[in-house]
Amino acid sequence: MTGILLFGSFFVFLILGVPICVSLGLSSVIGLLIGGFDLSMLPSTISASVCKYALLAVPFFVLAGSIMEYAGISEKLIKLADACVGHRKSGLISVVVITSCFFAAISGSGAAAVAALGGILIPAMADAKYDKGLASVLVSASGAIGIIIPPSIGYVVYASIVNVSVSDLFLAGIVPGIILGIMYIIVAVIMSRNNHEIIRRDKASGREKWVAFKDAIWGLLMPVIILGGIYGGIFTPTEAAGVAVIYGLFVGIFVYKKITRKNILTVLKNAAVSSAAVMYVVACASVFAWILSTSHVATDLSELLLAITGNKIVLLLLVNLIFLIAGCFLDGTSAYYIFLPVVLPILQALNIDLVQAGIFITVNLAIGLVTPPIGINLFVGSGISKIPVSKLINKVIPFVVGGVVVLFLLTFVPQLSVGILHLFG
Repeated sequence: MTGILLFGSFFVFLILGVPICVSLGLSSVIGLLIGGFDLSMLPSTISASVCKYALLAVPFFVLAGSIMEYAGISEKLIKLADACVGHRKSGLISVVVITSCFFAAISGSGAAAVAALGGILIPAMADAKYDKGLASVLVSASGAIGIIIPPSIGYVVYASIVNVSVSDLFLAGIVPGIILGIMYIIVAVIMSRNNHEIIRRDKASGREKWVAFKDAIWGLLMPVIILGGIYGGIFTPTEAAGVAVIYGLFVGIFVYKKITRKNILTVLKNAAVSSAAVMYVVACASVFAWILSTSHVATDLSELLLAITGNKIVLLLLVNLIFLIAGCFLDGTSAYYIFLPVVLPILQALNIDLVQAGIFITVNLAIGLVTPPIGINLFVGSGISKIPVSKLINKVIPFVVGGVVVLFLLTFVPQLSVGILHLFG
């Protein structure tokens, strides 16, 4: 009964247009009252969930991404990718995906990557005679790689719930992010193969490539410093987030000179708002998850799924289906907290590596970022291109299909994600 009221009220609030975080909070309060729990559990559960050391990395990574965005690194990364591959046939498609992967490694956020890059890349593709709708969808889909390639805020949240190593998730996410990027390039090239009006860009000279590389090197070094410091044993992932902020300020103020006294407050305000939004979701979703666990709703649902079938392949497909659908309606943080208590016992019963599970679950959520009806990245890309989401649906379907193909590979070929952990011991 508690589970029905909990999920039922949550989806009713969503249908009524109540924001996700508020819907989680209201349905959690209803769950506490109906379940006979003491309301004093509300502040104590919230405090315990947001005061985890691992989550301290979230506001720092958000701030680092905001700093690098205002520092103008997105334009420099685009120029570097354009100088290297922009002259090739369908080269601008590769520029979009490569730049998104680089920016993803800096910002750790899908929507932030689309917002930062879309204003430049979508008009550039339109000027080169690419279909503007395809350009919008490609930038939106590529931006979703931001939650797969490290440093990813999603991995930090997942690790805090499941108690696995953040650094392991960061390392395991590199190859899957690259594979998904390659898949999106293939899909976009196939979709534009009959467009004979595409204008190929001039090949950059060696000097132009060197100048572009020299301008972008400071941005390229950020993920190297973060990941190199973590795996070199110099600092923890949480400390790496702080280092990223200091490095970003140094580059923005003294190298690119785009961070000034006039806009530093704007940078801090935007980062504070984004961080507060994430932590608010964590606070409300943690209460929701606590009720699921304490009232045995999560356990009952897990046992129900295990009772339906004991086939490993079918159960993994069910887990993927749960998160694939959840990604269409919920942000990643909410999906982790709501559904991990349900699927975690299933994954443990199947002896699935929880690091591998974190990767393919996150890929599900990345696909959800561009899947209607509530694909956040798709709406951001639609807003930039001024093309209604309804007219982008037929163009986004091939990208969703390509993403699902990669998802199946990562689910049933664990070496593609955790293999790198074994390689580095």
